[in-house]
Amino acid sequence: MKKVSYILRIVFLCLVALCIPGLLVLNGIQAKRYTALEKDVEELEKKQQELIEQNKKMITDISLLSSSERIENIAQNELGMRMAESDEIVRVEMKDSKK
Repeated sequence: MKKVSYILRIVFLCLVALCIPGLLVLNGIQAKRYTALEKDVEELEKKQQELIEQNKKMITDISLLSSSERIENIAQNELGMRMAESDEIVRVEMKDSKK
């Protein structure tokens, strides 16, 4: 009985001794995966910042392109349009067909 207990104790100690390097290897693998994911996150954050800057630039461009002064200038100078006189304006009212 003591011999069986002794053998089980030796087997258990061997298993524990073998688990330690295995756990160290797993820790190294996890560290490598973490580093790769961290790099991916940094790249995505950089890309996000670039997209935010592009978006800000586009919003500014939209504001400039849709300004009433610019549209009026194009209408008058490029399209030959002019401001309508008050007697040329016709107001049209439409009834709501859902009522």
